[in-house]
Amino acid sequence: MSVILGIDIGGSGIKGAPVDTQTGTLVAERHRIATPEGARPDDVKGVVAELVQHFGHAGPVGVTFPGIVQRGKTLSAANVDKGWIGLDADALFTEATGREVHLINDADAAGVAEARFGAGAGVPGVVLVLTFGTGIGSALIHDGQLVPNTELGHLWLKGDRHAESWASDRARERDDLNWKQWSKRAGTYLQHLELLFSPDLFVIGGGVSKRADKWGPHLQPERTKLVPATLQNDAGIVGAAMMAARPGQAS
Repeated sequence: MSVILGIDIGGSGIKGAPVDTQTGTLVAERHRIATPEGARPDDVKGVVAELVQHFGHAGPVGVTFPGIVQRGKTLSAANVDKGWIGLDADALFTEATGREVHLINDADAAGVAEARFGAGAGVPGVVLVLTFGTGIGSALIHDGQLVPNTELGHLWLKGDRHAESWASDRARERDDLNWKQWSKRAGTYLQHLELLFSPDLFVIGGGVSKRADKWGPHLQPERTKLVPATLQNDAGIVGAAMMAARPGQAS
């Protein structure tokens, strides 16, 4: 059994668990710590180090980040402190934890996990995994292979708005939308993605995946099959661990 610690940095919480990367299962109960206000690099690295200590993990660590990641550097910071832009976050976390750390975009991590162990397993062609939470993350999978850093939540939609500012789960809460109203917005976004990518499957993850019974009857794309993510909020943890097991494949 190849066990690697996966840590998922989110807008409201940072959670981690050791993962059996051969099966995609968590081998201990996940532990969550609230994301420090402002999500500044020095504060977040302290939480990541605390999670490593909590599990007593001695091997490699996979860490997700809610932004563009290329060769260990974080190049965008839509929902976290701007100090992340251009930062060598791999080096930051490696120094903080004393472990070999591998960084991956959070939605890409969820995507590779769903493609290997979840709702996209064995699906040929183009699979789009979308995580609806604080923002909208995206992972583009073709025949099981990840095309990293797509950032499709930042497509322009509804005039001068990014899609995530109008159709994310945070937008649903901000605008006090019921699930049918939110599904209409999300459906408009999915139709736009259908036009651009003609996917074979949509997988809907992130925080909304736990409420699929609420939006499922209302969210039906025009021609693409849609399913909720099966790994739900564990997908980022699993994907981070997977990428640490085979570094270099997500950048």
